[in-house]
Amino acid sequence: MIARCYSGSINGVDASTIEIEVYAAKSTSSFAIVGLPDTAVKEAKDRVSTALKNSGYKTKEEFAVTVNLAPADVRKEGPIYDLPIAICLLKATARLATEALDEYGLVGELSLSGRVRRVRGILPIVMEMRRIGKRAVLVPEENVEEASVVEGIDVIPVNTLREAAQYLSGEIRIEPRYTDLADLVARDKNGGEDFADVKGQQTAKEALEIAVAGGHNVLLIGSPGSGKTMLARRVPSILPPMSVEEALEVSRIHSVAGREKGAGTFVTRRPFRAPHHTVSSIGLLGGGTHPMPGEVSLAHRGVLFLDEFAEFPRAALEVLRQPLEDGHVGVSRAAAACDYPSRFMLIAAMNPCPCGYHHSGDSHECRCNQAQIVKYQSKVSGPLLDRIDLQVGVYAVKPDELESMKSGVPSAVIRERVVRAREIQAERYKGLDGVITNADLPGRYLKDACKLTDAAVKRVRHTIESLSLSARAYDRVLRVSRTIADLKGSDAVDEEHVFAAAAFRELDREDGGFWL
Repeated sequence: MIARCYSGSINGVDASTIEIEVYAAKSTSSFAIVGLPDTAVKEAKDRVSTALKNSGYKTKEEFAVTVNLAPADVRKEGPIYDLPIAICLLKATARLATEALDEYGLVGELSLSGRVRRVRGILPIVMEMRRIGKRAVLVPEENVEEASVVEGIDVIPVNTLREAAQYLSGEIRIEPRYTDLADLVARDKNGGEDFADVKGQQTAKEALEIAVAGGHNVLLIGSPGSGKTMLARRVPSILPPMSVEEALEVSRIHSVAGREKGAGTFVTRRPFRAPHHTVSSIGLLGGGTHPMPGEVSLAHRGVLFLDEFAEFPRAALEVLRQPLEDGHVGVSRAAAACDYPSRFMLIAAMNPCPCGYHHSGDSHECRCNQAQIVKYQSKVSGPLLDRIDLQVGVYAVKPDELESMKSGVPSAVIRERVVRAREIQAERYKGLDGVITNADLPGRYLKDACKLTDAAVKRVRHTIESLSLSARAYDRVLRVSRTIADLKGSDAVDEEHVFAAAAFRELDREDGGFWL
């Protein structure tokens, strides 16, 4: 007898349909799985056989079992096919009475006791089951919070193989689970440390506000202890809330990566990723023998914070150039070719030299010679710096000045300004697919979005000549100018906005600031 049901296979952040066919005939006991399975899928025969026995489905008869995973030319990976194989095997051996098995999607790993374990990639698989018109999908209880945000399909949580079989045969009823995605996003509040704790550093705080408002990349350069990391760690407190569409987009990536702690929760807060400077290029970009999302994709629609920027391997930093420019990563390996979204805001922090005190303006004297400084700064290439919109010097506040300084503006106040600026951008770009912030805006739309006054046109020409900007840097200055104008509530980009944007290109200044 042949039984059939459906599951999914992950490719990038999407899923494709996998049809599971099980044929069982009374004969000498055997169990074969075909359809390009990896080792974990091949091992399913042992997990499934033992789980069936320990779930009370023993039989004195012997069967020759063949499992076909179609399409046969798509590689099948992981233990997610355990539950559908087991259910189809029960049906094929007449131990499960149901006539509508192929109307369901099934996903889950089985333990030897028959318990259904959580799997990664549940969100895109459930979305794929909805796309192909399945009535319901059975998922592990541990994955149900994540899976139940998908509308238009019943999500049935199961704890054990026996529970799944009893539900499909009509012996028990399990209520479908549904989670209101919009409510989840609305209830989530950004936490973290507050900018009110930061005294001084007005220029750096202003730069970070502009960066968050427009989704721009920013580089903080300063001596040790000047507050670069302290400022960057407070950025989550001013990030705007995610829209429902963004939350779904981000959650798909984290679902595929399987990085979420606990029982597989939905991502409702913008990611803030801070990998150590020993991370490899694959760790940043993604890939591996069987491709997985890297840090640039896990930071999608959020922040990627790279502390000690110049200490990262040169090869790892250079792979950032393409995702910073294109907003996605193409990973090709022998096993698969995947495309991952990577529209993130980069915050980088670094010292200006090996000892950290070049042009620091404080009592410390730099111990590095010019050759050492050049070697250190050259770890960050010109093309990479050209993709960073705001380059800001962070100078240490003297201890004797701290007591007399007032507390900074609270993060809640800054966040309100950021949200207003983002709302202006959302309204402006509502007809452009994939464009949410000024940083996302393609160059061909810049002229229409950045309505320059006559004075601003003159300032732009002067900026290009004085700073010798590349065409890419020029576009980035215009985008930052547009964000500053949005924060000021101005429809047109004026001279003061361009001037402020150019002032944040510290490395393009004639004296170079911290840079040689």
